[in-house]
Amino acid sequence: MFISGIAFIIFAIILLGSALMVITARNPVHSVLFLILAFFNSAGLFVLLGAEFVGMLMVIVYVGAVAVLFLFVVMMLDISFADLRKGAMQYVPLGLLLAVILLCEFIALYGAWEFAPNLGSNLSDPISVASEGTNARSIGLVVYTDYFLAFQIAGLVLFVAMIGAIVLTHRTRPGVLKQSVASQQRVNPDDVLEIRKVTTGTGI
Repeated sequence: MFISGIAFIIFAIILLGSALMVITARNPVHSVLFLILAFFNSAGLFVLLGAEFVGMLMVIVYVGAVAVLFLFVVMMLDISFADLRKGAMQYVPLGLLLAVILLCEFIALYGAWEFAPNLGSNLSDPISVASEGTNARSIGLVVYTDYFLAFQIAGLVLFVAMIGAIVLTHRTRPGVLKQSVASQQRVNPDDVLEIRKVTTGTGI
């Protein structure tokens, strides 16, 4: 318990610090790197809570896909971030006002929240499915039995979205150079290739 408490404090401090650096770093590449660090520490917190499956998803999905994609986009695009920052300070009062309103809403929501009377017993006595194995096995049993149809529909929606992204990317647009393998194979060599006999010292 003592070691887990120390680990929780370390993960939480690093997570808060990296989250603060994400929004305060002047270099966008550094911001993405701090975001990756924040994801790693949040995955560590989930592991401490006993949700190793969620921690694994944080590392695989968010760090391995989303954050790395952000990093590639930031590094490959030639964006003038100095121009984007111009005039940003004029929106600070509005942002602070919205933050205060959101904080008041959270306080009002928490004040009016009523927990179930059997909450303590539910926390101390988990469901039988979760007690049969790891979190990954328990989630798999629930997803592929009770929510099998919803899981398959979600996969179908993602598949359609992937096909739509490919179609939009490969559509024919004016002014965009695109390779056509079929037209290249139909080219007659006599039309594009000319053989000349060049004598020594004369050139073409």
